[in-house]
Amino acid sequence: MSIQHTSELTREEIHQFTGAVMLEFGAEWCEHCQAAQSIIASALKLHPDIHHIKIEDGKGRKLGRTFSVKLWPTLIFMKDGIELKRLVRQINPKDIASAFIIITTAVRS
Repeated sequence: MSIQHTSELTREEIHQFTGAVMLEFGAEWCEHCQAAQSIIASALKLHPDIHHIKIEDGKGRKLGRTFSVKLWPTLIFMKDGIELKRLVRQINPKDIASAFIIITTAVRS
């Protein structure tokens, strides 16, 4: 599992990632984000091949706006720079597992 904490990436840089990527938009003080952390961590342990990018979002941070993030946490599942699935606020293990299947089995077109 690769975790990168950042607010520095640009949308263009994110679209250049290859393979399976999960973007996690949120804020450390957000209680919804805090509640989701154990679920996210457990799911990621089963998928060490997925690149996890944790992005601190909030006022004055433009990256989340470019992805139309309005609620936290927002998980965006991508394959080769293309968004394939999104989970917002209500994070549960079954939905994360389904999203991981989508991004690990998607074939480039």
